[in-house]
Amino acid sequence: MEIGTILRKTELEKADLIRLLNCTGVEEKQLFQHSQAIRNQTVGNGVHMRGLIEISNICIKDCLYCGIRKSNHQAKRYELSDEEIIRSALFAYENHYGSVVLQGGERNDPDFILRIEHLLKEIKHLSHDRLGITLSFGEQSEETYQRWFDAGAHRYLLRIETSNENLYRKIHPNNRLHDFHTRRNCLRLLQKCGYQTGTGVMIGLPFQKTEDLADDLLFLKSMDIDMVGMGPYLEHRDTPLWAFRHLLGSQQDRLRWGLHMVSCLRLLMPDINIAATTALQAIDPEGREKALQIGANVIMPNITPLTNRGNYRLYENKPGMDEGAEDSTRRLIESVRKSGCEIRLDQWGDSLHFQERMKNRT
Repeated sequence: MEIGTILRKTELEKADLIRLLNCTGVEEKQLFQHSQAIRNQTVGNGVHMRGLIEISNICIKDCLYCGIRKSNHQAKRYELSDEEIIRSALFAYENHYGSVVLQGGERNDPDFILRIEHLLKEIKHLSHDRLGITLSFGEQSEETYQRWFDAGAHRYLLRIETSNENLYRKIHPNNRLHDFHTRRNCLRLLQKCGYQTGTGVMIGLPFQKTEDLADDLLFLKSMDIDMVGMGPYLEHRDTPLWAFRHLLGSQQDRLRWGLHMVSCLRLLMPDINIAATTALQAIDPEGREKALQIGANVIMPNITPLTNRGNYRLYENKPGMDEGAEDSTRRLIESVRKSGCEIRLDQWGDSLHFQERMKNRT
């Protein structure tokens, strides 16, 4: 089937998505132009900034692909103080970001849960309730999700990593802490608690096929997700999955698949928020800008203090390790404008999809 025919369809099927993911040349240009037009028509060409604060790389999980996995004894562990976290959040507030993302290694001990609750209330108070807050701390109980929601968080990002259960098992240890169904259920719990619910997948994993990526896209739609952050898989030498790097496509191939995934997802779910992720930039200095041009509408500048930013290393060659928050902010605003989009300052930038979902819920 011709690409033009597929792009005119109102409902995309798996075979359509596989065709779009594999297209090249003139057909790729058609895909990108169409997804850009859909984004502009549906959510506009505005881009929302979320200041990313990586509060700690201490983690109880042992995911086989991740540089901060519990068993990586080469990782230099750190934990930001409350003062450092709040100072970073206030930088975002004073520089008109609209929102921050608190992200870190996964923990579920009582002290950690209470600390996040306290930080949420403090950030909300000091920003006069104007700063939106997204959390990304992995799998938690429904009670914990609800406590954090009541304390002021309103978005949560929990990447499913892959919707293929067999592939999921290949990139995680086989134990109760790494259960595919638990992770899926957490997404449902987040929606139940009232969060704008985000997830995402890794693109170009060892053992992954194009069919898996098409299924990932259909999974995101089936779960009624509000926001998505996904990017190319980038290997880390201190992880077990490093041994399978010979199975990977080139980084340029993974970049292309990443852009195709952003484009296809915009067609499939026109009104959600889609992030232009740092992993794209790790391959191509203009990777995030390319994602914005074809359908993404969120960027997450890293505003973690420089003293610890280099220690939150999920993969090799992470960009922006020596770039201060001020420089990062200025450069990203310039690059967003270069991409033909406009920065939306002092806005939470809530997902239109979430707003519709809440209307239907009531």
